[in-house]
Amino acid sequence: MHILVAGGAGFIGSHLCERLLKLGHKVTCVDNLKTGRKSNLHEVQKSPKFLFLKRDIRKPLDLPMDFIFNLASYASPPYYQKWSVETMLTNSLGSYQLLELARKRNAGYLYASTSEVYGDPLKHPQKETDWGNVNPIGVRACYDEAKRFGEALVMEYVRKHQLNARIIRIFNTYGPRLQKDDGRVISNFINQALQNKDLTIYGTGKQTRSFCYVTDLVDGIIRAAFKPKTRGQVFNLGNPGEFTMLEAAELIQKIIGRPMRLDYKPLPGDDPKRRRPDISRAKTVLGWSPKVQLREGLTKTIAWFKDQGKKR
Repeated sequence: MHILVAGGAGFIGSHLCERLLKLGHKVTCVDNLKTGRKSNLHEVQKSPKFLFLKRDIRKPLDLPMDFIFNLASYASPPYYQKWSVETMLTNSLGSYQLLELARKRNAGYLYASTSEVYGDPLKHPQKETDWGNVNPIGVRACYDEAKRFGEALVMEYVRKHQLNARIIRIFNTYGPRLQKDDGRVISNFINQALQNKDLTIYGTGKQTRSFCYVTDLVDGIIRAAFKPKTRGQVFNLGNPGEFTMLEAAELIQKIIGRPMRLDYKPLPGDDPKRRRPDISRAKTVLGWSPKVQLREGLTKTIAWFKDQGKKR
């Protein structure tokens, strides 16, 4: 199968490209390299079945494809707030361009949405049937509402054009190739800890997140794409283990082997207080659940950060 991965030079996208090649597919990666990195593709570029194209998905693409994974978007607050309009256009106009390509080529399609569509959730844990609690004009709306629009656009193509498309909602993910400066809590903590700096805690630190190791997530993405009877469905993909920010900071300190001070700062606007996926649908339909526990995944991720530090 010939597969297009939009955003394939990013953290998650590069891992997905690797897995697809191992499964024997031909992979074309499209990325504008605003936050994606060619270094993430170092291994896959050795494969004769891999092609990289520097493109912006907001412009039309005309490529022969059997399946499209749309992972193209700025995905962390420092990036999507810096490039807020670009984020909205990537998930609207960019999604439209890829959906049109899928329609013309009669290709399958997967849209990578986010747990941020639930906003500061009114229900816990979050189910795919929840409509969310998003501030439509807040500082995070450029991402949250862009993804919500992207989801709505996908479903219109499913209904109007019978497109073989599905949606995944990605919860907090971590692992090797996570960028140290992307503002996510795990990369922040690890980067600060390795530099013997105070760990930044926003608010009280009692807000919760669920952390999924990247290889588990990629397995879920592939199952959502290729399992039968997934057309038109939405799947939460994340680890249902729930941790406070203080618990995550403490675990990272234990793995690294030295205590660090905590630096408390005000909570950013519209920051969700609790976040945990209900993955019942993914378990039932996809036969998927994450395998890597947080300590194991953090140990691997910290080792990768250390190795990158030595290379630098």
